[in-house]
Order: sequence, then structure tokens, then C-alpha cells
Amino acid sequence: MLNIYNIIADICSEVISENDETLFVRYSCVSQEAKQQIYSGIYNAFPILSDDRTGATRFLEPDDLTESFFEELICFTEKLRGSRDYFVMIALLQVLDEALKRLLHEKIEEFCRDDFSVVLNTNREITGVGLLPRCSCVWERSNRLAHSYNRLDNFLFNLLLMENSILGELIDKHYFLKRDFFPYFEEDHTLRIAASPLTLESPFRKVYYKDFGVNCFCVDYDDHDYSSDNENIWRKIISAADNRCDIIVFPELLGNPGTVSYIGKKLSLLGKDEQRRMPSLIILPSVYEKHLNTVYILDRSGGVLCKQSKQNPYREQHSDEAYLEMIFSNNVVNIMHFEGVGRMAVLICKDFITTKYMEQLMRCFKLNLIIVPSYSTGSYDFRQSFDLCAHDDCNVVWINACAALEDGKESNFKNIGYVRKRIGRNDDESQKLCEMPICPGAFEGKCSHDCIYFETMKGV
Repeated sequence: MLNIYNIIADICSEVISENDETLFVRYSCVSQEAKQQIYSGIYNAFPILSDDRTGATRFLEPDDLTESFFEELICFTEKLRGSRDYFVMIALLQVLDEALKRLLHEKIEEFCRDDFSVVLNTNREITGVGLLPRCSCVWERSNRLAHSYNRLDNFLFNLLLMENSILGELIDKHYFLKRDFFPYFEEDHTLRIAASPLTLESPFRKVYYKDFGVNCFCVDYDDHDYSSDNENIWRKIISAADNRCDIIVFPELLGNPGTVSYIGKKLSLLGKDEQRRMPSLIILPSVYEKHLNTVYILDRSGGVLCKQSKQNPYREQHSDEAYLEMIFSNNVVNIMHFEGVGRMAVLICKDFITTKYMEQLMRCFKLNLIIVPSYSTGSYDFRQSFDLCAHDDCNVVWINACAALEDGKESNFKNIGYVRKRIGRNDDESQKLCEMPICPGAFEGKCSHDCIYFETMKGV
């Protein structure tokens, strides 16, 4: 059987490749009378797409997707291509987007049973377009970006349209989280976040060297018993559980070679009821191994959901010279999907403030939540990027490491983390940027290892 999503991807590719954004500007201002005429033409050609009682688009059922329907749709599309009637093409995409709504929700359920998911269409390489079901988000505007970007996906609400030309060399992997993945979110559509800077001490040292004349540095973890460090991480996870948190996040680099197995085993040994109390997403502190700076993301039972490696190296000033973080970029970006929260990604420190990279992900995946583990001597650049995300209805959790504090830079550490949220136009403006004040003892070299912060995200 032909693939309905291949046909849609082909139409999308035609519209995008043969037009500039002027088309989308003009289409957004088509009169109701003209649009009704366009829709009537589509419904006349395909009565199966119209609800006779309401005149609205009818939800398609699996039995409707016959070979004859596909053949007629392809023939109709070819005629539109020949006449270059792109207004009708866009309208047809809108009708199909709505008609497939119920089937796309069923696809989400199907994808939730897989370890990870591939796109719905099999012609992505040919068309340069990938399609996935689009999960909703309780704090996202229905017309997100419509007044800021002139793009085809402004007119699609149930399909996530991903353009290879935007994604570039990045490799996307998608994880659709089960309906009960966030049990607390089910209760009131509120997402609870915990974040901890962990400790004032670093478990590693930086090694500086030259590589073909380029100043480089790598991270070497101290050779000692990490049990107390890992127990500190575990205590924070328990604290997050006691506060009914859905997600907990830790800073960059403060993991160690034994963190994943230690925390994973602790979680796996819990009974089912205890596991259900644990945060659903546990973003462990990243660990530097074999020139990869990697965050392991665990579920509440201790399994590794995915692992996200840093893609953009940091440049550090050391002894009056710049040194490059020596990491390998694997170009893989992991996107987590959940109905009600939308799409989530982890961007490690420099990835978040590398504007081109961050915007690639925002434009391609319409992210709704970005989690940023960091090890940085300042927060200014991060705060500047928060507003770019808020503009796109994307919330951000940024947690820094107290261990990155350097003499003379105390003013950069007034806050050790932030949560940037989209709020309603009538909400208190102070709620859009939530601060995590650093412990006063940090400036005196004192660390109680107790710091943990909590914040909530809800519908708007």
C-alpha cells in the first residue's frame, strides 16, 4: 500500500522548493470567501474528506486509505503541480493535516511502544522532508511563530514538519514517551522541575596541551572513590521524589565514570511503587570520556532512555591564551516527545549559546522545553538566549555548577540557575524568569551539599 505520509511529504517538498516565503505571507491573508472556494474544490474532488453534517474536515479511518484514494490524490496533486496552484496545495495539506488527526494520535500511541521512532514517511532522503506526529504543549500558542516566521509549517498543527535543509548534518533521534511517563503531569498538567548544582568541589582536573599547534584541554577525573559523590546525587533524586518532581537535572561535568551504573542500580532495586515516586526523567551530570562530553538520561526505573553528547566545544581562557575543549561531535540530537509537554531536548552548556545550533533545533523541531546542564564561569550569555526561546514558546531550565566559581567572578554567580517560562499576558511578569540564588557559603569556600531548587511549568 502507498504511504499517505509520502504523498504529504512530496507535496510539502514541492511547495517549499518552488517558492519563497512570499507565498506563505500571501496565503496567510487569503480571504475567507476565497479560502472557502478552495476548500469546496478539495471536498468536491475528495468527498471522503468532508463531514456532510458539519461541512468541516472529516477524520479519516484506516479503511479510508485505499489504493484508489492514494491514486486519485496523486493525480490531483500532479494537476496542481502542473498549474502551479500552490494556494490549493497548502489548503490540501491543511485538510490532510486535520483529517489525519485521529490516526496521528494513534501513531503516537504506537511510537510510545518503541525504543525510538523514525519518521512517518519513507521518502525523506528524496523529498528533504521528515514528518512525525506533533504532540501538543499546554504552554504553546496555537499560532506559534505565525507572526515571526513565514513557513509552511505555520499552517500545520497535527504534523511536525522537519526540513533537512534546516537540520543540516545533524542526525535526529526521536523518543515518544508513554502516556503515563509523567504521572504527576497527568493530575493537573503541571510539570515539576528540580535542579541541583551538587557541589562546590570538582571531581576532575583539566589537562592543557597542544595539538598541531592548537591549544586544547581535556578533562581527567581524579582517581578516587566516587561513592560519596554519587550518594550526593542520589540524595538529590530522593529529595526531588519527595517533592513530586517529574524531572531533575544536574550540571555539566560533575558526573564520574561510575555515576550511571550507581544511580541506575539504585533505581532498579526499588519496588514498583517506589519507582513510580521517582522523577520520570533524570538528567545526570555529564561525564567526559574518550573526548565525548555526555549526559545520560535515565527513566525512573534506572534504564538509560538516551544519551546526549555535547556538539560544540567551549573555548576557555587560560594563562592569557585560548584553549579549545577537545570533544568529538557525533551530530546526534535526541528529541523527547510527550503529549501535553511537546518536544524536549538537552543542550549541554555551549550548545545552548551557539546560536546557529540552537536555532537549527528550534526551527526544525519546534522545541517546547530545553534543559541546559552547564559548567560555566558566567550566566550572561545564557540569559540572553532565554528570550529567544521564550519568543518561540519554549521554556528553559539552566543549571550551572558552583564548582565553576573562580576568584574575581563572584558577581557572575549571584544565581546558580534559572528557569525561563512562558507566562500568560495577565500573569505576574516576575514569574517568567525564576532565579536559583547561590548558597552564600559558596563565596567562602563552604559547601553543605544540600542545594536543590524546585519550579513548576503549567499551561497558559
